[in-house]
Amino acid sequence: MSYNCVFVIGPTAVGKTAIGVRLADKFNGEIISADSRQVYKGLDIGTGKDLADYDFVGSDGQQKHIPYHIIDVCDLSKEYNLFDFQTDFYNAFSDITSRGKLPICVGGTGMYVDSILRQYDMIEVPENESEKKELESKSYDELKSILIAEKKKLHNTSEFGDKERIIKAIQINRFTKSDEYALLKKKMQESRPKIEPLVICTTLERNLVRERIAARLKARIDEGLVEEVDSLHKSGWSFERLESLGLEYRFVSEYLLGKYGEVGSSDAKGKLFELLNLAIGQFAKRQETWFRGMEKKGVKINWLPKEMDVGVRFKAACELLENSK
Repeated sequence: MSYNCVFVIGPTAVGKTAIGVRLADKFNGEIISADSRQVYKGLDIGTGKDLADYDFVGSDGQQKHIPYHIIDVCDLSKEYNLFDFQTDFYNAFSDITSRGKLPICVGGTGMYVDSILRQYDMIEVPENESEKKELESKSYDELKSILIAEKKKLHNTSEFGDKERIIKAIQINRFTKSDEYALLKKKMQESRPKIEPLVICTTLERNLVRERIAARLKARIDEGLVEEVDSLHKSGWSFERLESLGLEYRFVSEYLLGKYGEVGSSDAKGKLFELLNLAIGQFAKRQETWFRGMEKKGVKINWLPKEMDVGVRFKAACELLENSK
């Protein structure tokens, strides 16, 4: 084949997992999730893990299970990041291919996908406690001046943040200019597996995406989305931590804090649905914009027809795989 892995990407609520699982079944594959929140244990309804989708009855009447990777790999005590994902992806890719199977990466976290397709050089910055202590003794304005002087070009002003964030940015910038970094980068580039991807993107017309988002959100609330967030909070996780986990957890946390009115009232529930539904729709639009941006940066993306029927899109994806042999 002209590829050694497949990426099924797209905005939320358009059926990526359903297509990916069917492809894995047909082409002897396993799923690698590229979802920044499904890595966490206990975040099930809000992240749409839908693990039941990986178990199904095949056309031959036999019960089947499609193995998946990078789902439920840590708890909320860890801040899972892009470096973690890239490391876990390469490990999963090597494991799957070593067994003669096809890795099929499914997800909508654009930066996760892009980090593999455009080979981000993610290198873990070692701890330098003496340097950190020295920087901590300086004022916020002094640290800001150091970062501006040493980095010269800032990608965005969010790099300032609080003192802790500026210190981290300064340390990362200094490390990337060191001989140690150059050596680690060279070793990493030589050791990472060679990825030859076939990238498939699926989406629907904007109005259909919004309809599916609304229907899925209603279903998730009925399934216990609010209760899931409440249970996580009662088990010891702060609302601040939960709010950092994305839209569903942020808006439900605000609802539980009484920001939309009396918890349990129809007005509060209605406002939760209205605000969250709108926010997810805006997020889906940003996802599509990200994938279009990847194309402009040189990533070859094969777009499936905007058919509501998953079966039609699955057939088109199969033709892409078969014609790329």
